[in-house]
Amino acid sequence: MLWNRSNTLGLAKTSCSHCQGNGIRNIRGGREVPCQCVFRAVFRACYRRFRECAAASHLGAVTLDFRPGREGRRSYSRKREEFLADFCIISRRELDEFEQRIFRFHFLLGADWRLCCRQLKLDRGLFFHAVYRIQQKLGRAFAETAPYPLYPLTDYFSGNTIPAAIPAQPQASARRGSREAA
Repeated sequence: MLWNRSNTLGLAKTSCSHCQGNGIRNIRGGREVPCQCVFRAVFRACYRRFRECAAASHLGAVTLDFRPGREGRRSYSRKREEFLADFCIISRRELDEFEQRIFRFHFLLGADWRLCCRQLKLDRGLFFHAVYRIQQKLGRAFAETAPYPLYPLTDYFSGNTIPAAIPAQPQASARRGSREAA
């Protein structure tokens, strides 16, 4: 994903003390990077859709996607199941063991912070710092996974794929010339 002001402005938290609601922070060397509040917003959007997909009563619904190209091929997919699997696979790949345990208890199993702190033997401050770190890591991973990121969600669920390179048609005169020579 291309991180610029127009992409981050809508995701930024207006009360963020680091970016003042712009979504972009200036760091050393005059470089601009997205703020951590933007990554947390991306994670929350993906997590909200994850919960919707998991709670759907008709998980096995199949969608028909039209692929671009001359032949106009179609493919069938189960977008909800694919999103659930991609969400869990990316989180397993990006998080270390400690963060994975917090993610599993708090986000996947739905335990509140008191139960998580008691189960993992953490104090409240360490738990919430770890939760914020998890949201930032996964938000960045969900938006920057290539070639098919989870965020923006409309692109993921729309069925649009990267168009395949369509070979150029040979010119008509070149085809006629080859027939006449034969």
